[in-house]
Amino acid sequence: MKRQADDRSDNVEKIQRNITNTIRNIELTEEAISQTDNPAMIKNLARKNERREEALNSMRVEIQDEAQDREQGYE
Repeated sequence: MKRQADDRSDNVEKIQRNITNTIRNIELTEEAISQTDNPAMIKNLARKNERREEALNSMRVEIQDEAQDREQGYE
């Protein structure tokens, strides 16, 4: 069985799509937090958003690396 070549040509776009989706999820969660009085739910949703923020930071670094690699021809 042959391995397929590593096609990284659309990684920047995929990461950007993930960033956009994550930001939208953060916004939706903030809306949900503002509409509930349940302290447990607020705490749970706030923790989710904290993890999303951490993921965003990682994705932003990754997209910079991928963009730089793309410019250099993925050498």
